[in-house]
Amino acid sequence: MLGAGSLGSALALAGVSAWLITRAWEMPPVLHLTVAVVAVRALGISRGVLGYCERLASHDMALRSAGTAREQLFTRLANGPIDAVMRLPGGDLVSRVGANVDELADVLVRAVVPACVAAILGVAAVATIAVISPATAVLLAACLAIAGVLAPAITARAASAAETISVQHHSSRDTAAMLALDHAAELRVSGRLSGVIAEAGTAQRRWGRALDHAAAPAAVAAAAPTAAIGVSVIGALVAAISLAGTVAPTTLAILMLLPLSAFEATAALPGAAIALTRARIAARRLTALADADDEFSRAAVVSLDLRPGARVAVVGPSGCGKTTLLMQTAGLLGGPGAPCGVFFAEDAHLFATTVRDNLLVARGDATDDELRDALRRSGLGGWLDQLHDGLSSILVGGAAAVSAGQRRRLLLARALISHAPTLLLDEPTEHLDASDADRLLADLLTPGGLFSTDRTVVVATHHLPPNLPDQAAHTVVNLAVRRVISPA
Repeated sequence: MLGAGSLGSALALAGVSAWLITRAWEMPPVLHLTVAVVAVRALGISRGVLGYCERLASHDMALRSAGTAREQLFTRLANGPIDAVMRLPGGDLVSRVGANVDELADVLVRAVVPACVAAILGVAAVATIAVISPATAVLLAACLAIAGVLAPAITARAASAAETISVQHHSSRDTAAMLALDHAAELRVSGRLSGVIAEAGTAQRRWGRALDHAAAPAAVAAAAPTAAIGVSVIGALVAAISLAGTVAPTTLAILMLLPLSAFEATAALPGAAIALTRARIAARRLTALADADDEFSRAAVVSLDLRPGARVAVVGPSGCGKTTLLMQTAGLLGGPGAPCGVFFAEDAHLFATTVRDNLLVARGDATDDELRDALRRSGLGGWLDQLHDGLSSILVGGAAAVSAGQRRRLLLARALISHAPTLLLDEPTEHLDASDADRLLADLLTPGGLFSTDRTVVVATHHLPPNLPDQAAHTVVNLAVRRVISPA
């Protein structure tokens, strides 16, 4: 109501001003113009005041809506399946509960209010012009439909295409960039670093070309309202010339100037269409987050039966629930059942301190000989011998001081130092050479290999070694097909 009142004041101001200018040209007694002069002042003031009040009201509601949406979303996430949150990258989760909620709240201010106001003002303008010239009113209605419906629709489609293109190309560009940042040392040694960097640049250029192509319809949509205004004004002028001998000059002035003000309400509609498109995308992302299926419950169908000394391989592609199953088994995700085992995460933290201290986090009373033995058994004996201060060498920057493969071996050394009877190892051979990874995985899954026969070992991995010993892995859990396979 406040928005319609603000732009309604602008529409009335255009009509009264046209009447006042034309009537003053006829030089009537000044008292004949007093009411019109006061009306112009009142409408000019009311337009600003009502517009300000509309901003206050709509922004207040939008902010309260965003707060309510976040509260409800956090409540659903807190009470819903833990895996719905744990399986999402932190940046994606922040984006959804932050930017996506903001975009959803913005739809009130940027789309709903402008669209409703434009509809009310469009009907009022066409009805007013129809009293003077029905033909001009029909033309004005058609032009308003082009500027207020067709152009925003084209803009919305262009925005949707651009958003889709951005998601596709942004992902490929960032994948190459993060690969270069995370594994620069290994890529440089293999001679692939320059190629990966070039691929990131190529993906960026492809993104730019795709966005330029998708922006072409938006350019047409941006020009359509201007063309519609021109056609409407020319039509009003032609109608005014044809009616010049039958109506008063003040009426002709209103006929020609009122359409210009009518299009003020449609100016915000292309932006409203974009806001509506983005809000629709944000709503889908939020709905997917709030109504996420409990992936863990599906993984729990293959709950682990961990007998003393068992070797279990949890196999499946990325995202199938391997980490979730291990975390649930360790009791880190709550739920029914007692915690079982110590979980060694694939992204466990390496501290910017000595090698010794980074290993002692697993067992504080371990001796230096035990630490050296664990490093050698995990394949880091040569690396340790090259360190100037041995176990006292400081890992400057923590994980940044070692390669991705060395980091995995350091984390494995922690597990070797631990005295926990049940060990849950998440991707311990990732980023290792294929032959080293297969050999290490076979040792992990063979009783008496890296771990004694009385300790239970569960390993999450993408695949099993091709030549796994007969005594290895009592149980293989294939999460790709959600079933337990017990070898004969």
